Amino acid sequence: MSRSSSLALVLLCLYNLSFLEAINGGFSVEMIHRDSSRSPFFRPTETRFQRVANAMRRSINRANHLNQSFVFPNSPKTTVISALGEYLMSYSVGTPSLQVFGIVDTGSDIIWLQCQPCKKCYKQITPIFDSSKSKTYKTLPCPSNTCQSVQGDLSVETLTLGSTSGSPVQFPGTVIGCGRDNAIGFEEKNSGIVGLGRGPVSLITQLSPSTGGKFSYCLVPGLSTASSKLNFGDAAVVSGHGTVSTPLFSQNGQVFYFLTLEAFSVGRNRIEFGSPRSGGKGNIIIDSGTTLTVLPNGVYSKLESAVAKTVKLKRVRDPNQVLGLCYKVTPDKLDASVPVITAHFRGADVTLNAINTFVQVADDVVCFAFQPTETGAVFGNLAQQNLLVGYDLQKNTVSFKHTDCTKQ
Repeated sequence: MSRSSSLALVLLCLYNLSFLEAINGGFSVEMIHRDSSRSPFFRPTETRFQRVANAMRRSINRANHLNQSFVFPNSPKTTVISALGEYLMSYSVGTPSLQVFGIVDTGSDIIWLQCQPCKKCYKQITPIFDSSKSKTYKTLPCPSNTCQSVQGDLSVETLTLGSTSGSPVQFPGTVIGCGRDNAIGFEEKNSGIVGLGRGPVSLITQLSPSTGGKFSYCLVPGLSTASSKLNFGDAAVVSGHGTVSTPLFSQNGQVFYFLTLEAFSVGRNRIEFGSPRSGGKGNIIIDSGTTLTVLPNGVYSKLESAVAKTVKLKRVRDPNQVLGLCYKVTPDKLDASVPVITAHFRGADVTLNAINTFVQVADDVVCFAFQPTETGAVFGNLAQQNLLVGYDLQKNTVSFKHTDCTKQ
């Protein structure tokens, strides 16, 4: 079967979702950080600061992957980005259903998991889904642009999302990727990926008939014991006092979400970002799976210099040798010691507090949570903590609202 006819078959399957009625009021699911004690990634032998160091290194690796899109915009893209995300959600698949965990990833465009019978599967703590035992599993021909990372099946299956209201939400006929010969080098044990990026088989695209292409998340601070929320449909609308919105762009058919960042401000010092590429269609990826905010070398250098001129604390080295601007300070004095930084997106000024711009890497040591890069830029999840971030894929906007995410 040709690629075009295969893709047409996939899209036909998506129309099967159109019978779904809009879910009144939308719905929300729980997300947990990969370092949560409830996560399958959790290693009780690691210290808190070892987890932070690991997150910084994952962030750099992931940003390097994302930024390949700036260098090779027309090259083939993998749809599964290893195990480099930071937030997980549980969902159930099949009939009878099996609960699995997946990395919530705005940089991937497929719902992907390992499946039995399996020619080559990496080890995972949770049970591997056995498609032969599900009454609702059906295999589809797989278009080449969807099956670059793994060898397996593109399939339709019943997906069940647990709602924070207590009533599970079921989506029959959902397209998933069932990996049976998995060459991906997952660094840790994981069930798979829940892709929220652009593309015909991402979760948000498939749920669009019932959610209107709207989703939002509210990421709790890293040290909080509370879980984060991922909202869909009417529950994902970000509005009210303090809400700001900026245009959302796509580039060259890529799965990523691009915004236009015009400048940063540190006090009265304004650091211009530079002209967007591709005719003004965005210059920075907003990403849930990258911890740090990654900027072009020139912009980063000016921003770091502006921050350093403002902060009157003792400079120290990052013990992990990852971040460049670090200070000795107790966490309780951090807010009063570092400046508020404003990210000037097109039409939306987003103020970033200490929780968004600095990360504690050791006892009484904090570091500026930004990194330089040769190409591209990524607005990471630390910068998004305690912000309600809403995506509207019909209006093509992203909205921000300062929120105590532990109370959502």
